[in-house]
Amino acid sequence: MKQNLLDLNYEDLKFFLSEKIGVEEKKLNMRTQQIFNAVYQKGLNNFEKFTTIPIDLRKKLLNNISLNDSKIVETHESTDGTLKFLVEFFDGNKVECVYIPEKTRGTICVSSQVGCSLTCRFCRSGTQKLVKNLKASEIVSQIILVKDKLKDWGDQKIVSNIVFMGQGEPLLNQNLKKAVAILKDKNGLNYGNKKITVSTSGIASKIAEAANEIGTYLALSLHAPNDKLREEIMPINKKFKIKDLIKQLKYYTSVVKEPIFLEYVMLKGVNDTEECAKQLVKLMAQFPSKVNLIEFNSWPGVKFEPTERKDIEKFSRYIQDKGYMSFIRRSRGDDVLAACGQLRTTSVLKKNL
Repeated sequence: MKQNLLDLNYEDLKFFLSEKIGVEEKKLNMRTQQIFNAVYQKGLNNFEKFTTIPIDLRKKLLNNISLNDSKIVETHESTDGTLKFLVEFFDGNKVECVYIPEKTRGTICVSSQVGCSLTCRFCRSGTQKLVKNLKASEIVSQIILVKDKLKDWGDQKIVSNIVFMGQGEPLLNQNLKKAVAILKDKNGLNYGNKKITVSTSGIASKIAEAANEIGTYLALSLHAPNDKLREEIMPINKKFKIKDLIKQLKYYTSVVKEPIFLEYVMLKGVNDTEECAKQLVKLMAQFPSKVNLIEFNSWPGVKFEPTERKDIEKFSRYIQDKGYMSFIRRSRGDDVLAACGQLRTTSVLKKNL
């Protein structure tokens, strides 16, 4: 079976070219740069077009390496311009990713798992049982496919920001580290730490490792300011309490030197009271942070309702009046189930016969 190029970071590819392809030592760096440049900066998906590389080497690459073997099988466009893509991988599993255009930037929301194991009560993604962790190539391919769709192979970077806020829990996927390394490589896609945000539902045991080995912006899906309420809507809190998270988030900010983004979906009559706002402020006082208040996006079968806009604004003002940064994140793409918490596919875990 051929090696998928998108599973190799720069050093992996150098080693592969040396050991498997037989590229001589003095040309290793040049050939690795040429391949990374062709795939990640020019968007080429055919070795025949790698014109900077000799024909005999192209043939060896063709026989030993596969390029992007994922494909977009469905595209849904929202009335607000948001694009939702259904991506199918080589093994037949599917995930959704979303491109959100804005005036000053374009953001792609990437999935890290097929399905999810965390069953947050307000999240549609959690209604799909975990099928598998995505490989690095399957993560990176989502960005490449969207860039290709948008003809984003130039200096302009239409896709300017990447957020790991799609399906799955990123910190439970050991392949995330390599995928982010490929995204950040200056020879490749060349996204800086401040252009990538990794979101977590609160896997406290993995946060220190992420600080040391990933180093991007970190977002915590908090959604409740105390353990009792958080456990009711996010079962993961039974394992990792808020005090454990605070300890790890303090460490993360000490290493990365950037504030934590707290994601807080506003659920009517559940977590939108003034008492919740008071508790949230006390929590924010313990480490550098900003809060994004998210309009709840409904989906078929969910029991929660969105907080009214005026009440979200009141909640936000309370936080700002106490001296902390609070933003209201407008819902995007909800008419095509592309908004926060709405992503889901039909892929299921295949049982061995």
